[in-house]
Amino acid sequence: MLKPVLFLTTLFWVGSALNGELVEQECPVDCHCHYFRINWVTDCSESNLTSIPYDELSSNVYILDMNGNNIAHVGPFPRDIKLRRLQMAHNYLTQLSYESFAGLVYLLDADFSYNRIKKIDPEAFRDSPGMITLELQHNPLEEVEGHFLNCRTLLHLDLNTCGIHRLNDRFFHNTTNLNKLDLSNNPLQRIEPGPFDHLTNLEYLKLNSCNLTYISPEAFSQLENLRELEMADNDLKSISWTSILAPLVRLEHLDISHTGITNLPGDAFAKNLYLRNLVLAHNELTHLDVGNTLGHNLHSLQSLDLSNCNLKDQLGEEAFRNASKLRVLNLNGNPTFAGNLTEVLRHLPTLHKLSLSNCSLEQLPNAFDVLENLEELDVSHNPLSDAFVRLNPLKSLEFLDMSYCNLGHVGNNTFAQTTSLKKLVLSGNKLHNLEQGLFANLTRLESLELKNCDLKNPVDPKVFGDRVLMDIIELKLSGNPLVIPEDGPLLPKQLSGLEILDLSNCSLKNLQENVFARTRNLTQLNLSGNKIAGPDNLAGLKKLEQLEHLDLSNNNLQTIHPRVFKANPRLLSVNLMNNPFVCNCSIVDVWNWAVEVKSDLNVLVGSQPSYFAADAAKLRKSLSCSYDLVTYRTIMDQNRSATDRRPFLRKGDLTPNRTWAKYIRESSCGKS
Repeated sequence: MLKPVLFLTTLFWVGSALNGELVEQECPVDCHCHYFRINWVTDCSESNLTSIPYDELSSNVYILDMNGNNIAHVGPFPRDIKLRRLQMAHNYLTQLSYESFAGLVYLLDADFSYNRIKKIDPEAFRDSPGMITLELQHNPLEEVEGHFLNCRTLLHLDLNTCGIHRLNDRFFHNTTNLNKLDLSNNPLQRIEPGPFDHLTNLEYLKLNSCNLTYISPEAFSQLENLRELEMADNDLKSISWTSILAPLVRLEHLDISHTGITNLPGDAFAKNLYLRNLVLAHNELTHLDVGNTLGHNLHSLQSLDLSNCNLKDQLGEEAFRNASKLRVLNLNGNPTFAGNLTEVLRHLPTLHKLSLSNCSLEQLPNAFDVLENLEELDVSHNPLSDAFVRLNPLKSLEFLDMSYCNLGHVGNNTFAQTTSLKKLVLSGNKLHNLEQGLFANLTRLESLELKNCDLKNPVDPKVFGDRVLMDIIELKLSGNPLVIPEDGPLLPKQLSGLEILDLSNCSLKNLQENVFARTRNLTQLNLSGNKIAGPDNLAGLKKLEQLEHLDLSNNNLQTIHPRVFKANPRLLSVNLMNNPFVCNCSIVDVWNWAVEVKSDLNVLVGSQPSYFAADAAKLRKSLSCSYDLVTYRTIMDQNRSATDRRPFLRKGDLTPNRTWAKYIRESSCGKS
C-alpha cells in the first residue's frame, strides 16, 4: 500500500526524461509536480501562497501554475530557469514590471488574467524574444498614452474586460505581428482611424460588447488580411456598413448579432466575396431584403444565421438564387416568417443543416421532397402537438431534434423512410407511450435522447418492432422519474450494444446487481445528480467490465471504497466531485487504488488540474472532504502543541474542509 507522506520540506520527484533515463526534479512544498508528456509541470495553484517559491523551483520547470493564490508581487526569477508557460490568473497583482520577468528567455506564454493589474511596463517582456501568447483579460488597466507593449513576436493578445476606454494611434505600434486580438467587453464606444493601422497581419479580431455606437469608415482600412470579425452586442444601427466592410476583402466570418441593426443596404457585403459565415441573429431585421442584400451578393456564403430577427416580409422565389453554396440556415425564433417557409426552402436544395426552432410551427413546411441533401433538422420548441407530419422524404437526414414540441403521440409512420437517421432527440415531450414499431426502420440510429419525458419505464421493447438488436450506442434518459426494478435489467435486450448511458438527475437511490445485466457493453455511465448515498447502492457496477468513464458527481456519497470498482478493470475516469465525503481512511484507499492499481492519479477527476484545454477554467474544482467535528478538534489540538516541528496547517487550513490531496498528506492512514 502507498503510504501518504507529510510534506514538510522540499520534495524531489522522479520522472522519465526524453532519453528514457530517470531524472530528479525539484518540487516546492505544498505543490504538486509531474510530467505532462515530456514537460515538467509545477502546480502550486489554489495553495494560499503569498509569493512564488523561487528557491524551490526546478530550473527545468516548463509550466508553472500559480493560479488562484494571494500573490501581489512577482519576481525576479532565478536566472537559469527554463520556464515556458507562466500561469498567474486569479491573484492580486497590480502591475507587471521588467524586473519581475528579466531573464525569462524561454518564456512563450503568460496568463495574468483576473488580477488587479493597472500598469504594465512596455518593456516587461523584453528578455522573452519568443513570447507568443499573453492573457490579460479582466484587469483594470489604466489608460495607455503611448505604445502598450514592446513585444514584436506576440501573436495572441487577450485584453477582454480591461476597462479600456480609448485606443491611441500608437497602442499596437510595437506588437505588429499580432494574429489574434480580443478587445471584447471594453467600453470603447468609438473606433476612430489609426489604432489598427499597424496590425496588417491581424486575422482574428473580437470587439464584442464594447458599447460601440460609432466605427469610422477608415477604422479597418489596413486590415486586408482579416479573416474573422466579431462585433456582437453593440449599438451599430447607424453604421455605414458598406464603407466599413469594403477593405476587408479576405473576410470569411462576420458576427454582428445583437447590434440593433434594423436594415442593411443592398451593397453592404459587395466587396466581401469570400464571406462564408454570416451571423445576423437577434437584430430587428423586420423588412430585410434578403434577396438583394444576401442572396444576390454572397456567392461564397455557406452558413447564414438569421435567428430571432423578427423577419416578416415574404421572400421572392429567387431570394437565394446566387447563394448556391449555402449549406447551413438558421431561422430559429422567426414565427411570422414561417408562413412563407415552404417557398423559401424549395430554392435551397443544397441545404445540409436547417434550424427552425421556436418558429410557432403547427406543422412542418411541405418542402422536404426538395431537401434531398438535408442531414440535420431542428424543429424543437414548436407547438406541433400531435399533428406532426411525416418526414418520409428526408432520406439523407442524420440528426433530428423534435424536443419540447408538446408531443404526446408520435405516429409509427413518422420515421418510416428516414432510414439514415443517426441521432434522434425527443426530450421534453410527455411520451408516456411510444407506438409499437416506431423505431423499427431506424436501422442506423446510434443516439436516442429521451430526457425529461416523464418516463418511469425507460424504453418498451415493442418500439423496435421485430428487431432483435439495435445499433444504438448512446441513450440519454436524464430527468425522468425512473423506477428501477427490484431485480432484473432496466433496459430491453435490443439495447445490448449500448455504450453510453445517461441516467443523471433521475432520483435514483439504489442500483441493484442486475440493473445493467442486458447492457454489459457500457463504456460511459452518467449517474450524476442522483440520491445515491453509499457504495452498497452501486452493486450494478459489477456487470460492467467494459466501463471506462463513470460520473457519480453530485450524489449523497459520504464514503467510497476501491472494491466498488473491482469489476471495472478498464476505468479511465471516475468523477466523485461534489459529494459530502467525510475525511476517513477510505479516501486514502481510493487514492492509493488510483496510484497503484490504475497507475494514474488522473483517473480521479478533481485530484489534479487539467491542462491546455482551450476553454479550461482558470480555477479548478477539486475533490474534497470534511472532518467530523471530533477528529478536527483533535488535529487542531495536535497542531497547536507541535513545538518541535513546523506545523503542517497553513492559515487557509483552519477549516474542517480539505481537498483529498491535502487530507492524504495529513492522514496517518496506513502508516506503520
